Amino acid sequence: MPPKRDPNRRASGTLRERLARLLPGVHVPVPRGRVAVVRLFGPIPGGGRSSSLAELAAHLRDSRRVPAVVLDIDSPGGSASASDDLFLAFERLARAKPLVASIRGTGASGAYLAALAARRIVANPNAIVGSIGVISAGPRVPRLLDRVGVGVSVRKAGRLKDMGAPWHDDSDEEQAKEQELVDAIYDAFVARVAAARRMSPERVRELATGEVWLGTRALELGLVDEIGDLERAVEIAAGMARVPSRSTRVRLRQPLLGRLVDRFATRAALAAADEIEARFGGRFRGL
Repeated sequence: MPPKRDPNRRASGTLRERLARLLPGVHVPVPRGRVAVVRLFGPIPGGGRSSSLAELAAHLRDSRRVPAVVLDIDSPGGSASASDDLFLAFERLARAKPLVASIRGTGASGAYLAALAARRIVANPNAIVGSIGVISAGPRVPRLLDRVGVGVSVRKAGRLKDMGAPWHDDSDEEQAKEQELVDAIYDAFVARVAAARRMSPERVRELATGEVWLGTRALELGLVDEIGDLERAVEIAAGMARVPSRSTRVRLRQPLLGRLVDRFATRAALAAADEIEARFGGRFRGL
């Protein structure tokens, strides 16, 4: 005997959901009243993906359909400027409606910074949390270039314009300037943690050594609010918004062709690009 059809479910809605599974470019709106779950997975690069997340945060902030948001995090961090941009975008969202962060695997460095925007941070017991610090690194290969007979011709205006270029070693002035920038970014990171976690800057600096902790230890240190999984984070966000504990994963709508290409042709390339960006792109990063 065939299953009975739900009279409250529109045929068009059913068709759209089926098409969405077959054709990833078909857009299905967020069901009204459900907690929106936004994924922050993988390294945080500058540009494209991080700006899209910031745009999504603004969209969810203004949407009347979405009562609360959970930021689902499994990321080692990345670009310091992109991470801070995400923090600001999600901080604005948290002022408008409940935002809860869920650290399921890794919430380190810039990803932890983004989590600080949430009203509450939930972490899995064995999640990796912390890495409060800043590093700037890049190769210097002048001797290798000499060995293979490659020279670099430079024309510049401004004596520090090629600071950090791989074809020469850093001068004392360049090293001092770069350390000054790293220290400034570090001070800003410490200030964000102190304000969000209601700690003194001195206490944060004791923790801001770049080390990481498991979720249970992070709770003891005051870096997270509760031990739990993504479902628990949804329950907390729903409770804050006084809606049923139901959720939907959301992302920005993209054209059908772009979504198909992303899924079937460029996934490996994007993963490789993320890895390259995480290792070499962006001079200043939190990890």
